[in-house]
Amino acid sequence: MAHSLDSLALAPHQLVPQLRNDWLKHSITETDLTPAFIGQDRAKAALQFAIGMDMPGYNLYVMGEPALGRFTLVQDILQHAAAEKATPDEWCYLKNFDDERLPLTLRLLPGEGRALVKRVEELMDEVLDTFPAAFDNPGYQRQKKAIQRTFDQRYEAALEAVEQKALEKKVVLYEENGTVSFAPLIDGKPLDDSEFNKLSDEQRQYFYDLVGELETILNEQLIELPQWKRDVSEQLRELRKATIEQVLKPLFKALEHHYVAELGVLRYLRDMRPHLTKLVLEVLPEETEPEKNEELDIRTLFIEEFVPNVLVHHAAMDGAPVVFEPMPTYGNLFGRVEYATSGGSLYTNHRMIRPGALHRANGGYLILDADKLLPQPQVWEALKQALKSGELLIDTLSEHAVTNSTIITPKAIPLQVKVILMGSRDLYYLIQEVDEEFNELFRVLADFEHYLPYQQHTLNYMMRQIRLQMQELGLQQLSECGFERLLQFSFRQAEHQHKLSARFADVLELVREACYYATQAGSDTLTADHVRAALAGKQYRTGRISEAFLEDIEQGQILIDSSGLAVGKVNGLTVLEIGDTTFGTPARISATVFAGASGVVDIEREVELGKAIHSKGVLILNGFLGARYARDFPLTLSANIAMEQSYGHIDGDSASLAEICALISAITQIPIKQSLAVTGSINQHGEVQAIGGVNEKIEGFFRLCQLRGLTGEQGVVIPASNQLNLVLNEAVRQAVSDGLFHIYVVKNVDEALYLLTGVEPGEQGRRGAYPKKTLNAMVLKRLTEIADIVNGGADDE
Repeated sequence: MAHSLDSLALAPHQLVPQLRNDWLKHSITETDLTPAFIGQDRAKAALQFAIGMDMPGYNLYVMGEPALGRFTLVQDILQHAAAEKATPDEWCYLKNFDDERLPLTLRLLPGEGRALVKRVEELMDEVLDTFPAAFDNPGYQRQKKAIQRTFDQRYEAALEAVEQKALEKKVVLYEENGTVSFAPLIDGKPLDDSEFNKLSDEQRQYFYDLVGELETILNEQLIELPQWKRDVSEQLRELRKATIEQVLKPLFKALEHHYVAELGVLRYLRDMRPHLTKLVLEVLPEETEPEKNEELDIRTLFIEEFVPNVLVHHAAMDGAPVVFEPMPTYGNLFGRVEYATSGGSLYTNHRMIRPGALHRANGGYLILDADKLLPQPQVWEALKQALKSGELLIDTLSEHAVTNSTIITPKAIPLQVKVILMGSRDLYYLIQEVDEEFNELFRVLADFEHYLPYQQHTLNYMMRQIRLQMQELGLQQLSECGFERLLQFSFRQAEHQHKLSARFADVLELVREACYYATQAGSDTLTADHVRAALAGKQYRTGRISEAFLEDIEQGQILIDSSGLAVGKVNGLTVLEIGDTTFGTPARISATVFAGASGVVDIEREVELGKAIHSKGVLILNGFLGARYARDFPLTLSANIAMEQSYGHIDGDSASLAEICALISAITQIPIKQSLAVTGSINQHGEVQAIGGVNEKIEGFFRLCQLRGLTGEQGVVIPASNQLNLVLNEAVRQAVSDGLFHIYVVKNVDEALYLLTGVEPGEQGRRGAYPKKTLNAMVLKRLTEIADIVNGGADDE
């Protein structure tokens, strides 16, 4: 079958999507600016189903790549659903007065937690205001004095009895500052030390013995003095305790009356009362006024001891919570217990329990990033256990199990939450493979599409979002040409002439950057020129590496021809992805053929630079050559194929079409046009298959040809199935329109060989022969000659 270059070349209008002007005009005149999410009907249905299934196990995995609007859609749908659900109850931790290491839980209605905390704090303030002033009561002071008087009377009676005996023996008793002493009497006058020393030895010894006898009597009279003091202290303590209880009774009565229907609160207040009485008894003074700092410390002590710790506060009409935890560590997700130091030891209490994202989302929805969740130690297993058991437990033993610390174990609270995991497609299938429980807990999948349908309502939704973004930046109008250019960008992101990219965040990013250029130009209308300026600016900012490659080719550092003929050499097209930069660049593919039996050798694979898919593409060449040419004789040849000046790893089979063309050129010694570059993969039947990155590849070779000067002979050869993916820039389209550059599409190897060599390939006849002077006939003849040389040489041996 005869081929023609014109039949394989694409016209300029085939290089980009064809937009419908009526749709554009309708979207431009659209006045409704109500924001609406674009597309993803399948994901929306899955989200609504998961929300409606209010049963265990129907958690949701949102599958898709970043920038597809996953979070925006999930949050929007959840917010609407949460507004219709009842506000969950509040949970708080209370001090366990029987065992402070096991804090108790209390469930309250929405909004009641804050009120309870306020009332208990007010109770503490009233206690601090009441004491020690309450001890100034006359009744208390009278009873206190009576107790003290009883002690004094017993003490005085004991001393009087001793004093009477002392006087009978001519000795006087003195009491000064609680110290009792004796002095002898001579002529009714007590002696001082100097006078006592003037007495004779017999007199002094007499008085010594007499005082010793009196001290013995005194000790016998005061032997119960410590017990008297203990009795007084105990009586004073009981008096203070009774006074405190009497004062606290009306304070607690008012609080208990308010919570008469809350049994949990009443139980807590009942347990609190004796401990509050004890703390007031031990801490608050009777008379002295404390310093300011001491007063603050005492108030803190009372607050920390008795005020409940409400984990999460809810307003009565808030609806269900929707929580996103960006960093799902164990503590951020399950909560933690904080510790403080005192005297070199760690201590904590119920007030230092801090909630996690699961506490905040309890009764509602929790959104998590699966890529950040799974690497966290023990978090995944703990999350599964919480979802299965329906209980939320803060594990503290593993973190602070040290000898000099106080360990508390908060009681578990019931958990009712729907978890939404957001992650990639690969991660979803990996978890399914390695975790058998995953499908039991995450029964619903929301699969986000990479594309949006090119329809009128899609354009309307896009226009709304674009206008809202523009209004935030101070621009009011979007021209039709500007909207068209933004759509071309979305088509390019999707690499499809009939589908828009679902990564609408990229379009909005371009809008923001284009608005910057419009503002710089003093325009209140966003036009195509501003969009082009934004694209050009981004290309300039990120294009240093691509320009460096182009410069190396131009300077001869990388050998690429864009004119002339060469045997066994083809310009292949590659795409490089470095960071956020993606660009196409040509690469020379060469082949050599000689007599031998080693077959087609992939040099990249031999040196371990070629990865699996690239090696697969080279191996397919053997199948193609054998099936087409060596049906009647063994395929015997030695050939080497290499991608020249490539020093990194190579993957993908998009070079296999170029490799087979280079190989056939080397077999037949027919030169190949260096003005054309080739991309595409082939199967064993010689059919050309689609490849990725076709736009970047074409534009990469075009930039080289443009730099060297367009001759009208240059162009690229791509798979016909990739025509649907063409969204080329204006420079390429203009060059094609002017006849200076060409885009050829091929369906099989024969069409590519005809474009590259100009020789008719020829079709195989019924007997397996090809017409003379055709390319395939030359290949068959040369392969037969090589087989005869190799096999003949073997027979001679």
